[in-house]
Amino acid sequence: MDKIGKYVRNLSVVALSALALAGCSSSGSQNTDTVKVGILQYMEHDSLSAARKGFIAELEENGYKEGEKITLDYQNAQGDQANLQTISEQLIGDNDLILAIATPAAQSLATASTDTSVLFTAVTDPLSADLVSSMEEPGGMLTGTSDQAPINQQIDLLGKAVPHAKTVGILYTTSERNSEVQVEAAKPLLEKAGYKVVVKGISNTNEVQDAATSLMKAVDAVFIPTDNTVASTMTMIGELSLQYKVPVVGGSTDMVDEGGLLTYGTNYEALGRQTAKMAIKIIEGADPAKTAVEYPETVSLHVNEEMAKKLGIDLAGLSVSK
Repeated sequence: MDKIGKYVRNLSVVALSALALAGCSSSGSQNTDTVKVGILQYMEHDSLSAARKGFIAELEENGYKEGEKITLDYQNAQGDQANLQTISEQLIGDNDLILAIATPAAQSLATASTDTSVLFTAVTDPLSADLVSSMEEPGGMLTGTSDQAPINQQIDLLGKAVPHAKTVGILYTTSERNSEVQVEAAKPLLEKAGYKVVVKGISNTNEVQDAATSLMKAVDAVFIPTDNTVASTMTMIGELSLQYKVPVVGGSTDMVDEGGLLTYGTNYEALGRQTAKMAIKIIEGADPAKTAVEYPETVSLHVNEEMAKKLGIDLAGLSVSK
């Protein structure tokens, strides 16, 4: 019995030592200074991706490098609402701070988050999307940057670039609140400028080609807001623009590069960088509830010269009325 008891005692010592070593190894591998940052992008298209890349680049340039001071968890919902909800709950549980790219992503995270800070970007109207109580003092766990570009100046550019236009079409996604807000603003401004306005809504990318074709057969120019679903199809819309000789004013610089004619719009890479600067403030102790939502600092005239040449439109000397 003594030998057995001694053997059992030795096993116990070995087991406890192993547990202690495992505990030291586990705690030693953790860096308490590392911030876990989740990123939820609504879908894949150039504007949203540019915002994400700008966000990451600005963090790195300010010392928050992946694998050192922060870890990044990037997820893309591919435009699927069910994916948004599932990914939101996962990111909320695993991260200290989350970046939401586009209005649907921000709305999904807003319903899932209770005590995790969420920054949004590429959101046109955070108020109407019920993300914040006010732009100056958001009042909750969410704040970020709006991508709202000056629609009145976009319409002014349309008139200068296409002076013969009498009828203007608007193409947008009916399920995106950010797009609805811009349509509600653009339609009366276009009518005030003397245009007849034809509005056509779609619900998914499969409807874009037929809707855009129908619209271009009936109008002289098309205005497309910063619409996530439509933006992902801009290459196809550009082809239709050339086929029907109907220029497109896009909501963002990336949309113009993919097939539009021009815009006075937001640079999304710069917007992502602007959002990263806000993220750093929150990481370092700022309260999101008291951190004002910011409008884009970089808004500029952007022209697709190749498209202008193919459409036979002279944009030399074009300027924006202030």
